[in-house]
Amino acid sequence: MSHKCFISFKTEDKVYKRCIQEDLKIDMIDKSLNTPINSTDEDYIMRKIREDYLSDSTVTIHLIGEYSAENSLFQDQSYIKRELQASLYNGKNNTKNGILGIVLPNMYDKIFKGSEVCSICGKSHDIVCINDSTVVKEFSYNYYIPKDGCSWSEEDRFCVLVKWNDFVKNPELYINKAYDKRFSTISKKTKVRP
Repeated sequence: MSHKCFISFKTEDKVYKRCIQEDLKIDMIDKSLNTPINSTDEDYIMRKIREDYLSDSTVTIHLIGEYSAENSLFQDQSYIKRELQASLYNGKNNTKNGILGIVLPNMYDKIFKGSEVCSICGKSHDIVCINDSTVVKEFSYNYYIPKDGCSWSEEDRFCVLVKWNDFVKNPELYINKAYDKRFSTISKKTKVRP
């Protein structure tokens, strides 16, 4: 089944966006913005993105690269933040999108830190650093939705996370996972502006 996908990315990562659009032969309807909106009015630009690209999309593919962090120096994150906010919003003329975070190769070591034994439960947990140093808050909050306990299962997360190398092997699998999250119990706990 084809899903309408919007790709949120930093300009520095456009080669990956182009690969998704042109090389992977993904069964999707591409709702991405490919040419800049001719305006300097940020509110107008975001309104056009919401109305023309995000309002009928169902999955937002968020490329997570070196320039995608909340506290990235010299980077304006307002567009990524507002694209994810619009994707998470569920209201009139806009349904909530599933969010698929694709970790680009240059970020593997910063995000995936192996595993360690938990001092609380004694079990081994994978260490995944999704925080202000790696992503914007709109992604991190909805990946690690606050809860009791020492670890998160897939059911505890709204955002889906995958390494680029795994995504390119089976893109529809991960797009479908993000799409299905829209109907899961955890979707009721998301936050548009954390």
